[in-house]
Amino acid sequence: MTTPIPPADVDALLALAAAHGLDLEAPSLRTEEMGLDFRVALARATDGQEWVLRIPRRPDVLARAEVEGRLLEMVASHLDVAVPDWRIVTPQLIAYPLLPGAPALSVAADGAVTWHVDMASPVYAASLGDAVAQLHAVDPDEAAATGIEVRSPAQVREQWRRDLTRVSREFEIAPALRERWSAWLAEDTYWPPHSVLTHGEIYPGHTLVEGDRVTAIIDWTTATIGDPARDLMFHRVSAPSEAFEVALAHYVAGGGTVWPRLAEHCAEMFSASPLAYGLYALQTEEQAHRDAAAAGLNPPPEG
Repeated sequence: MTTPIPPADVDALLALAAAHGLDLEAPSLRTEEMGLDFRVALARATDGQEWVLRIPRRPDVLARAEVEGRLLEMVASHLDVAVPDWRIVTPQLIAYPLLPGAPALSVAADGAVTWHVDMASPVYAASLGDAVAQLHAVDPDEAAATGIEVRSPAQVREQWRRDLTRVSREFEIAPALRERWSAWLAEDTYWPPHSVLTHGEIYPGHTLVEGDRVTAIIDWTTATIGDPARDLMFHRVSAPSEAFEVALAHYVAGGGTVWPRLAEHCAEMFSASPLAYGLYALQTEEQAHRDAAAAGLNPPPEG
């Protein structure tokens, strides 16, 4: 096992933790920079407890964090997998004890991606399908009481239309992408007839695993009541079809509802990911994000 390399601002992070009652061991502290809304740090306290620290990147994420905290309290009792148990919640820091397992995917500071699970694994697929089924079975009224956004199937679809319109006002979108997304939005058969409680961004970096089995799901910032495909989308596009079928079989066995074009809908939704990044770039008003969003929305022709 390699020794973690502390970040350059380790002293500032240690001071932040100490101000909140956490006495951390400096050599154990490491950061994960991939989060758009929160910077994440992991460290061991002097009493041996491992902690996860979430440091807000911008003030606007705090209101959503309040809702996320209430949702985590509510959803924990409905799932067999673990979710974060926030012990410290302030405008400067959110912290919780480290959950069981390790991320199925990690991204280094230089952007290098490391996979820690084989996406062809039937064990991963089965446990993912089980967990998503339990999540989607949560009473929408109970979930709505936490303050998360609630959208009917028609409202979900309309929001995509609005997002496309807004992003197209600020960025040039490649004609092929605009045509693809417009066709997806116009075709009724792609879209689900029901809404459920969704995590919103279930992908390997947000699932912790032990022996390929999902043990925890982290980062619930994007949770809403809306399109169930959001929680199946990444597995559809990153796993072999056989593994995705395993996930769906467990999802259905656990009470999940599928529709004929679910798999295709997942693929089309994933293709529209540049729209979400475009919206993020507009929200942050940071030029680096605008440049990256522009590249994704209007990529150079292949070949």
